[in-house]
Amino acid sequence: MREMELNFLRSLSNQYPTIASASTEIINLQSILNLPKGTEHFMTDIHGESEQFNHVVKNGSGSIRRKINEEFGNTMSEKDKKSLATLIYYPKEKLDIVLQEEDNIEDWYKITLHRLVQITKRVASKYTRSKVRKALPDDFAYIIEELITEKAELLDKEAYYNEIIHTIIRLDRAQEFIVALSNLIQRLVIDHLHIVGDIYDRGPGPHIVMDTLSHYHSIDVQWGNHDVVWMGAASGHAACICNVIRMAARYGNLATLEEGYGINLIPLATFALTTYADTNCDAFAVNYDNDYNTKDLALDTRMHKAISMIQFKLEGQIVKRWPCFEMDDRLLLDKIDYEKGTICINGKDYPMKDMDFPTVDPANPYELSKEEEEVVARLQKAFISCEKLQKHVRFLFSKGGLYKAYNSNLLYHGCVPMDENGEFMKVSLFGEEYSGKALYDVLEYYARRGYYSKHHPEEKKKGQDVIWYIWSGPKSPVYGKDKMTTFERYFVDAEETHKEVKNSYYNFVDDENIINKILEEFGLDTKDAHIVNGHVPVEAKKGETPIKCGGKLFIIDGGFSKAYQGKTGIAGYTLVSNSYGMRLVAHEPFESAEAAIRNESDIFSDSVIVETMRDRKRVADTDIGNEIKERIYALESLLRAYRDGIIIEKGV
Repeated sequence: MREMELNFLRSLSNQYPTIASASTEIINLQSILNLPKGTEHFMTDIHGESEQFNHVVKNGSGSIRRKINEEFGNTMSEKDKKSLATLIYYPKEKLDIVLQEEDNIEDWYKITLHRLVQITKRVASKYTRSKVRKALPDDFAYIIEELITEKAELLDKEAYYNEIIHTIIRLDRAQEFIVALSNLIQRLVIDHLHIVGDIYDRGPGPHIVMDTLSHYHSIDVQWGNHDVVWMGAASGHAACICNVIRMAARYGNLATLEEGYGINLIPLATFALTTYADTNCDAFAVNYDNDYNTKDLALDTRMHKAISMIQFKLEGQIVKRWPCFEMDDRLLLDKIDYEKGTICINGKDYPMKDMDFPTVDPANPYELSKEEEEVVARLQKAFISCEKLQKHVRFLFSKGGLYKAYNSNLLYHGCVPMDENGEFMKVSLFGEEYSGKALYDVLEYYARRGYYSKHHPEEKKKGQDVIWYIWSGPKSPVYGKDKMTTFERYFVDAEETHKEVKNSYYNFVDDENIINKILEEFGLDTKDAHIVNGHVPVEAKKGETPIKCGGKLFIIDGGFSKAYQGKTGIAGYTLVSNSYGMRLVAHEPFESAEAAIRNESDIFSDSVIVETMRDRKRVADTDIGNEIKERIYALESLLRAYRDGIIIEKGV
């Protein structure tokens, strides 16, 4: 036996010091391999729509309702099923209504507790007792374990369980117990959550979404371009900060920054009020909804223009700093002819809607004014010192990345950049060329340096600029278009200048050879693997389908964001993968949590089984199963070492 292997087994023997303890662990692990695979839930492009997101997380995209149907079938009315499901999603809020409306609350408690215990048993059945025990709430752990565990030695099981429930009610603990069971059901019905990018921007509650995700029991996140720009802002990158504020201003969501994160925007507001007091800001109208306080409209419009002009200057500086980004077509401030009132784009002159730029020096258009520099410095300090934002961004770095291969599924937000021939696009970065998986890896490497690097300021600055490139670069895998025409959309009416051409990847989403090539590039078996990505809204009302390449690829952005729902016709897709197969769920527009509780309404409108397993998938067939098999192999090696006398048992 080699010395390295022997040292490993000696270390393992500290955890399993005897033949008996090693054997017991092997038996435990072997039994786990034969359990059904846990349910995975895939969501993408949440865009700050926190109420709809929280509802879909709570209902597991219909998973809880399916468990209710499986458990009770025709023995329960449709009305009672809806009521039970709503109680599980919103136990505290629903209890408040029930307490006001029920005449015999004790009978209601008895019936409801029995039903919740039955559902808990069903959702817990695919896990080991140890895993369920770890999920139990401390206050009721022993009681729940008693209620959901079969006791063969009891002669009168029903009387035993009834007495436990009766005692809970008699001690006035029924409400707390209902909440505990409901939360446990939510937790057990979904084993793992995948967020395939774009948590931030457009909607008002990304900070609420992030709070929920930060406390979720098992999760990974693939960064979307809207997440990446917030990560860059949290690192203190000035251009990313400007983009974040500009989008918040554009969609009437500055309150997300000021109230949700406590970021001080007074320096920007003061600057905008003075510098842009008599400036035409018509091109910077705020796109607001019914929740927006219109008394802020004039100020927000000025702030919108002020931060946009700073952004265009800073981005021009980055483009000039890094020619390898190949973004010279984004240098537009120096293409304005102030005498003619035009701008030259791709060799053609277009009339400008607005040239009222009090801080732009035509001779040096990308230089910040002294006042702008002061505003940027104060904004950088505010973002860097925001404890809540830093906590959320560290979560994204720790639980996330640009892609993930998990249980034969390849997850990424946008695309794998390709040329028109279906070859992986070569991207030059700081003197080296990258493509395919290597491009993802190098961009993620620089992004992490841009946020975390403390002792190498030049490397940090380079990494921060790469974060900005990931957000909007023409060959960025999470952006996936040839340019971001923000400037043109503000200042030029001609729609031809607004066009953003999608990467050639999107021309090949139904080409099995190309999809297989991508799967192989990331080390997956093409026979049973899938790609899951978002980013590009699927226009269901035009007949588009999220199922591509015969079910090998799913694009599940269907309009979670209200800003897209007019275009898509629905309110988002989600995907659920369990031991039986994969199910695609289409969601209706969500009114509010209050309406869902009051009307006992759910929001999944259609559910399509997209793959059925011939044999039920077990833990042994998953990535975790492979890790368990490796653990079993190591423990069996330790057993042989004990039995051969190579390693001596301890404490025998």
